[in-house]
Amino acid sequence: MKKLKLQHAYLPLALLLTLFVAGCSSGSSSDSTPVPTATPDSTDTTAPTVTLTAPAADTTGVATNTKIGATFSEAMDPLTITDLTFNLKAGTAVVTGSVAYLEKNAVFTPESALATDTLYTATITTGAKDSAGNQLDAAKEWNFTTAINTDTEDITAPEVVTVDPADGIGNVILSKKVQATFSEAMNPLTITSAIFTLTDSDEVTVPGTVSYVGLVATFTPTSSLTANINYKATITEAAQDMAGNPLAAEIWTFTTVTAEAEGPLPVDLGTSEDFVLLTKTGITTTGTTSITGNIGASPIGASGITGFGLTLDALGTPPGQFATSSLVTGKVYAADYAVPTPAKMTTAISDMETAYADAAGRSLPDFTELGAGNISGMTLVPGLYKWGTGVLIDLNGVTLEGGANDVWIFQIADNLTVNNGAIVTLAGEAQAKNVFWQVGGGTGVSLGTTVQFKGIILATKAITFDTGAKLNGRALAQTNVTLNANAITVP
Repeated sequence: MKKLKLQHAYLPLALLLTLFVAGCSSGSSSDSTPVPTATPDSTDTTAPTVTLTAPAADTTGVATNTKIGATFSEAMDPLTITDLTFNLKAGTAVVTGSVAYLEKNAVFTPESALATDTLYTATITTGAKDSAGNQLDAAKEWNFTTAINTDTEDITAPEVVTVDPADGIGNVILSKKVQATFSEAMNPLTITSAIFTLTDSDEVTVPGTVSYVGLVATFTPTSSLTANINYKATITEAAQDMAGNPLAAEIWTFTTVTAEAEGPLPVDLGTSEDFVLLTKTGITTTGTTSITGNIGASPIGASGITGFGLTLDALGTPPGQFATSSLVTGKVYAADYAVPTPAKMTTAISDMETAYADAAGRSLPDFTELGAGNISGMTLVPGLYKWGTGVLIDLNGVTLEGGANDVWIFQIADNLTVNNGAIVTLAGEAQAKNVFWQVGGGTGVSLGTTVQFKGIILATKAITFDTGAKLNGRALAQTNVTLNANAITVP
């Protein structure tokens, strides 16, 4: 009998290489060597959460040879992620299986194929703890139903649907991470540095590490790339999906910038660069707002995106992966839209947080405490700027002057306040995509009325736009973004 092709159940896992939690049925290891645990961090009292599950809650038609995945909000203690804390049941019958874990992700592998047309319940208990010893905030439970058909093996080969940098592109930044997005969940044990490689124009292999989260594999070079070099990225057919179907080998090339830029290396935004607005707790607008570019929110769902008059797309396969709005020239994504959007959003948020940490962690600033935090009226050359306070830009504005590849990174420990009417001016060939405002304040970023702002805003808290403020850049907030009749464009 010909085997049926099923819609894939996406499994957002970031397991790397060959990490296993052995002896899963007892939670113990067959290796007599004790497994070290992380030293508890007494300053961390935040309970972890489950941010993504796979299959997603209430999914139907799930393949019987699927594995069950979960993504956590933070790194967990591996010794607490076992079949005692992560289990699967059909009714009251416990499904025998094993559990593997790495970093923020866990996978439950059933010992044998699941039954057809059956409702299953996956559970992660509060026995799961983070590396500081904090228990899961509440037990996580979700259901899914397997396919009705009796012959339900997946025989569809996976594909690479997008690559970053794009094939044949030039002028790629030297800090770039190389990424590939797959059409379905891949077996994380096959996404390694042995099958995902990067070589230079002399066919010399570039040292680096490979990770996999959501549907995205990322190659991170150990050190910066070299200017004016043609690189080749390769993912071999050894990469497999969760059913063992091999990928057709994927090869693409790109060329780096022709010369070292002035100032620090740019911050690599990863997949968060797909968004002009990206937040964790929501986006709200009033007035006549105009946005060019995609917007998204996660882990909050579409209920956190208000004032846009969203219309859920009905034409996709499956439908409901994104929404549209008359205020947005682009797409609107939320964590509770149809797969593969939840995985896409989890990856984008993770990349946003990684980019923030990168910007905040840059050392050896060129300028420290410039203007005691008031940079109004100044002309700033490329470089790394650092303040232990907030930063103010008043009506006199500020000018950033430099070349097309020059970079500015502003490390701001407190809030960023831009007064009404202020203008951030780019002089020479300076580009908004090379300007990064890392803001760590407890309030966040406030852009006053009619402000004209430039650059990528990476904030731990809110980004608020007053009436008529404009942004050529991106607003990436770890809480929310509030708009009022604003114009925002992709840099």
